Amino acid sequence: MAFDIEKIAELARLNLKPEEKKKLEKDLESILAYVEKLKTLDTSQVEPTSHVLNIENVFRKDEVKPAQVRDEALKHAPLVDGKFFKVPKVVEKE
Repeated sequence: MAFDIEKIAELARLNLKPEEKKKLEKDLESILAYVEKLKTLDTSQVEPTSHVLNIENVFRKDEVKPAQVRDEALKHAPLVDGKFFKVPKVVEKE
């Protein structure tokens, strides 16, 4: 497959030195040759996938459980008003 290394470098906004251009051109030729080799494989019996691994829901089922978080927190509060923390007033009206 033919490609213009100058154009590719320009599109990628790369400033390549001449020796870098030669190496990149060789690497791209190798990559494209491998892709061409892959095109010869028969994939008609392979089911299309969007991911290489089976994706499964790993979440646990939602279960309603009683929580004592509020009661535990209020137990350590210095002042309580029912189910609320009681704190000193910090805002005054003018």
